[in-house]
Amino acid sequence: MKRLCWIAISLIFSLISADMWAQALSDEEYVYPMPDVRRLYSANFGEMRPDHFHSGIDIKTDGVEGKSVVAIADGYISRIVDKPSGYGRALYVVHPEKGTTSVYAHLSHFRHDIDSMIMAERYRLQRNSMDIPCAEGRYPVRQGEIIGYSGNSGNSFGPHLHFEIRQTATQRTLNLVTERIFKIKDTTPPTINGLYFVATDTVAGAPRHAKPQHITLKRTAEGRYTSLATRPVRLGGESGYFVLDLTDRKDGVWNRFGVWRVAAEVDNQPIFDYRMDGYTFDMTRYCNAVAYYPMQLRARSEVIRLARIDGNRSEFYTTLLNDGAVALSDSVAHSVRIVAEDDCHNRSIVELKITGGGALQMPSLADTVVIDRKRPFAIEQNDIKLSVPKESLYESTHFHCGVVNRALPQDSTLIVLSPVYKVLDNSIPLHRSATLTLKGYIPLDLRPHTAIATLSSKGKTAYVGGSCQDGEVTARISRFGEFWVVADTVAPAIRPRFEQGADMRGRTRLIFEVEDNFSGLKEYNAYINGEWVPLEYSPTRHTLTYHFDSLHPLGGGEHLIVLIVEDNCGNRASIKRHFRR
Repeated sequence: MKRLCWIAISLIFSLISADMWAQALSDEEYVYPMPDVRRLYSANFGEMRPDHFHSGIDIKTDGVEGKSVVAIADGYISRIVDKPSGYGRALYVVHPEKGTTSVYAHLSHFRHDIDSMIMAERYRLQRNSMDIPCAEGRYPVRQGEIIGYSGNSGNSFGPHLHFEIRQTATQRTLNLVTERIFKIKDTTPPTINGLYFVATDTVAGAPRHAKPQHITLKRTAEGRYTSLATRPVRLGGESGYFVLDLTDRKDGVWNRFGVWRVAAEVDNQPIFDYRMDGYTFDMTRYCNAVAYYPMQLRARSEVIRLARIDGNRSEFYTTLLNDGAVALSDSVAHSVRIVAEDDCHNRSIVELKITGGGALQMPSLADTVVIDRKRPFAIEQNDIKLSVPKESLYESTHFHCGVVNRALPQDSTLIVLSPVYKVLDNSIPLHRSATLTLKGYIPLDLRPHTAIATLSSKGKTAYVGGSCQDGEVTARISRFGEFWVVADTVAPAIRPRFEQGADMRGRTRLIFEVEDNFSGLKEYNAYINGEWVPLEYSPTRHTLTYHFDSLHPLGGGEHLIVLIVEDNCGNRASIKRHFRR
């Protein structure tokens, strides 16, 4: 029995030690992934992004593409990705001795042998996008070896390298600065843009949040803030939580960065402590609950809710007293201390006195139909059907929908086939997709081209998707808001960047500009002299590019390229161009 106990204890200790070893990283174990840059950054780990945390660090490449990217340690390439979206061209390198995986994204191209393999696979499969897992012995790498070159591929809006280190066993991403792998020059504390208090109560089993009460602050010194009022700030409601709007900067760059930690004390009692040290990818959408979503939607800064709501994970918090809620009394004054800390441990501190008895603005509720976040919800109301799976919301909420009587954004390329419906509010975040069905008058000839449209954050018409059956259009939605049915019968526009019969000797590529009015490209294929050829698609530049390659060289003389594209509403366009080689 004792032997079994000792075996169990040893096993537990070894697991704990392995986990600590995997996280106890340092810059001495790794070389920098880009040897020829100034080590400046445009984004840091854990920043709030639309529906996700930023999972790595963005390294500036001095405004150019094509700089060398090297393996940070010995290992092997485990995955090669070449897609028009997301990380674009990316490499994943496993470091078995360290228990970590490094990720290099938005590359312009890979080293030569990998590029050749990717090109051969494209031709073999006649597929433009590639995602290839690699066995351990296929592409071994040594520390400092060039594995690719920096670029601007995928969802990237300027040349840079997106770089990550993950724990291989769990794929948990790590904060490279707080882990002391990267040392960033930063002497600037976070800037506090605003402080708010949100009173809460419960109606019919669902929480209700008051309009945020702005608390005016004054800056007394660098990194020090207090209330502008000389008396305790009177807050409305009996209970609520604080919301902090803040921005961080790094030395030498103008970019905005996210913060690492926000903590709060009331009467010297810690009640809340949020830290961004790492997360697994199933946790990334919880950024919508960590943030105060109604304000984060349109903010360029970070707006953090100093409380944990019901559907949020507890792993982001090291301290939670009453989930961060603050109880108020009309007569008792409380001292509040809020600390905002960046990943280089520069701090800004807010100190103030508060009391209850202030004005309160609670939203009125027109009906009492409640969406219980712990149960599936389905409703059919007039020409709307909505289905919300259980645990798709972070909080239970009150259902409301109706017709919006106002003008739509001007778009002469779309045919509007239904009224505009407001389904709940876009300030309510969804963790998992819901299913929305809208009825409308849809002629038979338009049904293959119908979709649900919505309003973008900039107030423009945006594509949601959907399929039409029996006069109804059904789509998965990732957020609430305003929706209507449209038909799109306009094919994508194709504009070659070379003339008919152009002499392409000495040139390396053929470029086509391709733009769609609404739904975006679904398929694109090119053929030269009747043979399929691979294309590189850049959604940000709206281009399709064919690169002349040595694997399939074209002979001299005249050649014909045919490009065929199709959008997500079933509209096709094609173009033919002759060129000389």
